[in-house]
Amino acid sequence: MKNLKVPFSPIRFSSNTLYLLDQRKLPVREIWVPCRSSRAVWKAIRTMVVRGAPAIGVTAGYGLYLGIKGFKGNRHLFLKKLFEQSRYLDSSRPTARNLAYALERILSRISLSKEQNVAKLKNLVLEEAKGIHADDVLLCRKIGKFGSALFKKGDAILTHCNAGGLATSGYGTALAVFYAMKEKKIPFSVFVDETRPLLQGARLTAWELFKSKIPSTLICDNMAASLMRAGKIDGVVVGADRIAMNGDTANKIGTYGVAVLARVHKIPFYIAAPSTTFDLKAKTGKDIPIEERPHREVSEMNGKRLAPKGMKIFNPSFDVTPHKYISGIITEAGVLRRPFTRSIKKIKQLLKAK
Repeated sequence: MKNLKVPFSPIRFSSNTLYLLDQRKLPVREIWVPCRSSRAVWKAIRTMVVRGAPAIGVTAGYGLYLGIKGFKGNRHLFLKKLFEQSRYLDSSRPTARNLAYALERILSRISLSKEQNVAKLKNLVLEEAKGIHADDVLLCRKIGKFGSALFKKGDAILTHCNAGGLATSGYGTALAVFYAMKEKKIPFSVFVDETRPLLQGARLTAWELFKSKIPSTLICDNMAASLMRAGKIDGVVVGADRIAMNGDTANKIGTYGVAVLARVHKIPFYIAAPSTTFDLKAKTGKDIPIEERPHREVSEMNGKRLAPKGMKIFNPSFDVTPHKYISGIITEAGVLRRPFTRSIKKIKQLLKAK
């Protein structure tokens, strides 16, 4: 992992402490939050200090280690503690599949181990957490490689929310496509949706692209339709938090609307996500749990009230884009095409082999 160039890494682990770049403070301030317990990690995930499905998964892996590093007892009691900590961390946010994947991967590694020494089992937990961290960078690199081949010189690409280095271990999923295009010296530009209510596009994606010197323009969410109609957008790339086996995809609220607009204007709409975002148990989008966030995220901004006090508010954090609106899903195994029930079999094989 040290040999790979990573634009922005929001996660660091050193001396039994997990350091997370507080994404609530960007782009005004760059503050690192130290987490030394699973409780601190749970809170960081829940309050969106860290966000983005892959980044949440990596964070949870380290959180599981922090939850058991001080344990004293035999193997049986250690496994009991490990599973308890896993359930606890899994309760922090419901939609991102990578969270459960990371925890399941560590639990499987430890359960299958014949090791009886608890100190060595703890080391195995940390080793697996570090492996998940390293693997995420490699997966994102491959996504960038395959995704960059989908676009041509001069294309203007729209993205929604933040699926960049800040949402992963440092290279991104949707934004990996842009980083790879820049490395290939392919001229292109990006339109960035602001992404209400928490403005991850305006605060985070714009910050990443600006610092990376990638030509980009910030727009309000309600401007995408007019730009598409004017012929100023050539394609759309977004990330994903969970993908069902038929290709239905959950991503940040507003993604579904962008996908419908892209279909109407005959613009290709791509999802970029690693195999760890696919949910083998979800047959369709109806099986994907959708998180509802605190109402104040809509009624307030920077502590200042925007809506009348007592106003009824609905704040789902994600929506599901039906597979029929998706042109392709960019993964580390290549670009999956319709019918997704057939092409996703390749991902099933990858996951079962891990």
